[in-house]
Amino acid sequence: MSGPLYLLLAIAVMAAATFATRAASFLLLRSHSRHPLVLHLGRYLPPAAMTLLVMYSLKDVSVLEPPYGLPHWLASAATAAIHLWRRNALLSIAAGTGLFMWLQQSGILG
Repeated sequence: MSGPLYLLLAIAVMAAATFATRAASFLLLRSHSRHPLVLHLGRYLPPAAMTLLVMYSLKDVSVLEPPYGLPHWLASAATAAIHLWRRNALLSIAAGTGLFMWLQQSGILG
């Protein structure tokens, strides 16, 4: 099997496996959608996961050396503000990521 064909087949298999594992939870838990545990997880798991991701991304930020973590904190604050304003996760994450990258690349703060 040639290299490019092998890579395309590998990507297709991985995409199918990923889709199947995501769809399986919806198919298997359809009858339990009103179960208190499922409702509890649906309410509290997404904010908990986002909190862990934010904590992980900010864990190595040095506040003792220039630019004192300002790009990270400004982008995080902008992400939170845009999300509270528009309630659109995709927009807030994209705007925060764009602001962070712009601050990092422009050198304005450091």
